[in-house]
Amino acid sequence: MSAPTQRHGAQVMADGTTRFALWAPDARSVTLLLWSGDTLAMQPVGDGWYEATHACGNGMDYRFVINGEVQVPDPAARAQVDEPWGWSRVVNHSSYEWKTTGWSGRPWHETVIYELHVGLLGGFEGVRNQLAALAELGVTAIELMPLAEFPGARNWGYDGVLPFAPEASYGTPEQLKALVDTAHEFGLMVFVDVVYNHFGPEGNYLNQYAKRFFREDIQTPWGSAIDFRRQEVRDFFCENALMWVLDYRIDGLRFDAVHAISERDFLVELAMRVRAALAPGRHVHLMLENEANEAELLQQGFDAQWNDDGHNVLHHLLTGEQQGYYAGFADGPTVKLARFLGEGFIYQGEQDRQGRQRGTPSAHLPPTSFILFLQNHDQVGNRALGERLTQLADSDALTAATGLLLLAPMVPLLFMGEEWGSQVPFLYFTEHSPELARLVCEGRRNEFAAFDHFRDAQLREQIPDPNASSTFTASLPGFATPRSPEQQARQGLYRQLLRIRTTEIVPRLHGAYSAGVTILAEGAVSAFWRLGDERLLRIDLNLGGAPAELKAPWEQVRILYNHRVDEASLAQGALPPRSVLVTLDKGV
Repeated sequence: MSAPTQRHGAQVMADGTTRFALWAPDARSVTLLLWSGDTLAMQPVGDGWYEATHACGNGMDYRFVINGEVQVPDPAARAQVDEPWGWSRVVNHSSYEWKTTGWSGRPWHETVIYELHVGLLGGFEGVRNQLAALAELGVTAIELMPLAEFPGARNWGYDGVLPFAPEASYGTPEQLKALVDTAHEFGLMVFVDVVYNHFGPEGNYLNQYAKRFFREDIQTPWGSAIDFRRQEVRDFFCENALMWVLDYRIDGLRFDAVHAISERDFLVELAMRVRAALAPGRHVHLMLENEANEAELLQQGFDAQWNDDGHNVLHHLLTGEQQGYYAGFADGPTVKLARFLGEGFIYQGEQDRQGRQRGTPSAHLPPTSFILFLQNHDQVGNRALGERLTQLADSDALTAATGLLLLAPMVPLLFMGEEWGSQVPFLYFTEHSPELARLVCEGRRNEFAAFDHFRDAQLREQIPDPNASSTFTASLPGFATPRSPEQQARQGLYRQLLRIRTTEIVPRLHGAYSAGVTILAEGAVSAFWRLGDERLLRIDLNLGGAPAELKAPWEQVRILYNHRVDEASLAQGALPPRSVLVTLDKGV
């Protein structure tokens, strides 16, 4: 299916010419400047729009000149040469010849997500080289951290300023399409993390000609809020989502921090426009990061939400940490564990640690509405030293939690390197201009001043400088490094659990719902789900330090997986510390 005509940016037309359009309501004039030296006055066509058509086609580099003075990139450039302040490039998306022409995606309940950072894996080609191994592991989708063009060559991606242009240091649009094509050949979906709540602090020129893109009456952690009351702004981001889905054949989008978007009806409109553009039978999945825990959005076009609540209570139980946002999960963690397993969100209208009401009821939603993880880019990278759970948690307890992660009916997400127990840190890294780099480094270190370990300023100096190239290289995950016997064993565990999920859980997952949770002891619960074929899935989990009483008619169930639960334990009716038991009833 070809993409429909879009308003923002440069679009190659059927006759080979290119139509350029810029929304610049504050500009007196806009001129199109081509790399060849040609210039063309763009015509005002009403409502702040300027348009021009030129005979140039695919591959031509261009800029816009505002009021005859300031040269700026196209905010909707489909490719950018080198840096956000450089030349934009015309891209004819229809020129790529796709190999996987029959691909229509995979249904949501089959999803197992593997989140990765493209730059750390060596760009689009580097990721492409890992696809066979990831498919063999048992994941069904890769999720790429944000791709929008950002300053420099090192960045998490959340400082992007040109959302239509894949980061030039990662590769070309054609290489990204080849990555998607190859993923589909392996049966892997490709998701992209998109940031529609803010622009990065460096390289955004919108305020010079379109101040109405922002609203000063609402401030976010990144500055003035984007004004989604304006249709031109809504169209900009909706067209971006459509570009990923239609031009790159991306199978799903993860929307970053939508709690910072005040106009909830925009999100509903966005989901509706994406759904309406899909060919019949095509699977595309829309995922939210939403601190507000708004269950309603999960019934308005969005498939699922990252369940930070579930992660946070599991992290507290695994590590004992209770500073920062973990403080909101340290009080009554077993009750909170039971609520997340049975109902999805823990906070469903209760007050959080800041005294704000957070969340809405979620028990009516299917378990696949929630994406569960033990680690992700935020939960590792936002730590001062980027430590992974292998360095923070007891090994047996982590194995038990992994059994829950991969065999519970929620959609599991893994973070790159997690599957072999990597201890390589994932640090926060950037490549900003010197003054901004200094401010980012100071701000990063000051964030941790309230944490006990970093109250001393000298200790905060140990927090890596985000702008140092060594911070980036220290985060390289080491996919090519030989695995130790322990790492091989852990990777075998992930492979085993994902094989069980594929054969035993996924075929029964559609129509699953919670059948209740029983608290056994501190840190220990029994969770039940009635699956789509009416079989009962049960997970007995003990993350506590003492045995818990465990009773069941074991002759009526099959054990799918167990860790530290042997026949003697079952005979004694005891669930050992740091253990998990996953069973499925034998049915009629």
